[in-house]
Amino acid sequence: MQRQFANLLTNVARQVRSQERAFSVTTQRWEIFKVQSPEEFENKVKKSQTPVVVDFFATWCNPCKMLTPRIESIVGEQAGSIKLAKVDIDEHSELALDYDVAAVPVLVIMQNGKEVQRMVGLQDEDKIRAWVATAVKNAKQ
Repeated sequence: MQRQFANLLTNVARQVRSQERAFSVTTQRWEIFKVQSPEEFENKVKKSQTPVVVDFFATWCNPCKMLTPRIESIVGEQAGSIKLAKVDIDEHSELALDYDVAAVPVLVIMQNGKEVQRMVGLQDEDKIRAWVATAVKNAKQ
């Protein structure tokens, strides 16, 4: 019985290895990062020449969880024209207070240390896409 089980595992392992696919690693064309400290926020967001979408979120917030793949995808579509900084309000309550975040999710576009635009609540992809595109267009002017 043990021998049959061992043979079965060996066969399964062979099948898995034969079905493995090669993959290529390409350079990521956009930057998405979770803010780890106020210093990092200062350096990567406030001092950025490139516009940055700051996503104020909480891990317990269901609308935040629904917003995450939407905003990450939309920022990815911009191919480096805009960055995404994720700020957990429970870990960085001082940043949330500094930016008057009373409820989550809140998206803030920052450029050259200043708030340019703000969007509160869960929004549909088209609205977010247009909002981000406007920020990128304004940054290029």
